[in-house]
Amino acid sequence: MDVEALLRPLIEAEGFELYDVTQGREGGRTVLRVVVDGPGGVDIDTLAHLTERVSRHLDLEGYGTGPYDLQVSSPGVERSLKRPEHFRRAVGERVRVRTTAPMAGATTHTGELVGADDEGITLAVAAGELRLAHADVRSARTVVDWSAELKRSNA
Repeated sequence: MDVEALLRPLIEAEGFELYDVTQGREGGRTVLRVVVDGPGGVDIDTLAHLTERVSRHLDLEGYGTGPYDLQVSSPGVERSLKRPEHFRRAVGERVRVRTTAPMAGATTHTGELVGADDEGITLAVAAGELRLAHADVRSARTVVDWSAELKRSNA
């Protein structure tokens, strides 16, 4: 069952974006993680509402062959970047990217995401700009300079 295709219209009808869907096994149970986002983020009341709607929809559609845990959340401040559209929205942000093989002498690169398209991304790192194809990216996420954020909030 294509859970993403099943849930996308429901989430979008509520005025939100289906950011990601993952399914896995933990402790012998199936875990379905649904990540949603919206303009200005998603608050706890919205997550509770969407959890109820998603759960009901999955039950009506006959999702799963046994018990499962449903987790509906927001992507958070330090969000995972998986799809070209995730990278495009993060242009201008600081990111950490792990590559499948060494690129420019390393497999982990941290810098400002200065470009993103359907083929890959461009990072501004200490040594200059680094172009990576999406196929070369093992994982990526935005990163926050928490010490700078704390200084700003205390000012």
